[in-house]
Amino acid sequence: MAKNNYNYQYGFSKTHSHLVYDIAKRTQKAKKVLAVLSDYLKEVNFKNLSLLDIGCSTGIMTKFYHKKFGKVIGIDIDKPAIDYAIHNNSSPKVEYFVKDTMNTGFDNELFDVITCNQIYEHVPDANKLISEIYRLLKVGGVCYFSAANRLNLIEAHYRLPLLSIMPKPLAHFFIQVFNKGNFYYENHFTLWGLKKLVSIKFEIVDYTKKIIEDPVKYFATEMVFPGSFKQKVALIILKVAYWLCPSYIWLLRKKTD
Repeated sequence: MAKNNYNYQYGFSKTHSHLVYDIAKRTQKAKKVLAVLSDYLKEVNFKNLSLLDIGCSTGIMTKFYHKKFGKVIGIDIDKPAIDYAIHNNSSPKVEYFVKDTMNTGFDNELFDVITCNQIYEHVPDANKLISEIYRLLKVGGVCYFSAANRLNLIEAHYRLPLLSIMPKPLAHFFIQVFNKGNFYYENHFTLWGLKKLVSIKFEIVDYTKKIIEDPVKYFATEMVFPGSFKQKVALIILKVAYWLCPSYIWLLRKKTD
């Protein structure tokens, strides 16, 4: 494996522990995911549905999903994170496995719902990831797909300005200078790149604007507060320059032949 993919295999939970062990923030994110899925699936009995949480890390969000779903499986290539999940976030309805998200080994059309929350930029080949999600979803199934925009003023993982836009050699040097690591292995796409990535196999149901319009309903008040100046600016950006939105939340509906 190439050096700049080191973190992908050997430990996001080690390099970004402040993110993956934060119970309060990850629970808030899980509530947002369930709110979106509940709005879309409406009267469906969730207890009859299975969910695969791709890139589940420490399992905090995964375990929360089992409050709604009948069967939940979490996978991640980060073994220390999975070990933590097994020991701290297990239940009879939840299982965890160390697996490559681009090649899981699961049977075809096994899951009703898949969550892929800020994962695409961490894998060596995002196209393989999307193809695997398509293969694993049942006909009519959906994937909760949260994706950061490459055109971002502050990169979310390292909190450095313009990092995701830089050429790789410069990005590597930049995080070394700020003592954030040795390699910048994330690969972000622009809005157009994201649409190209998913639209061949999926129909996009866009929840980005809905969440900003009603952050209380979708448990997104940590992003924007109702009636705030930030909310008003965000809605203007979504209307006139959607391509500059820092992050997108889509449901990917599996296309049928």
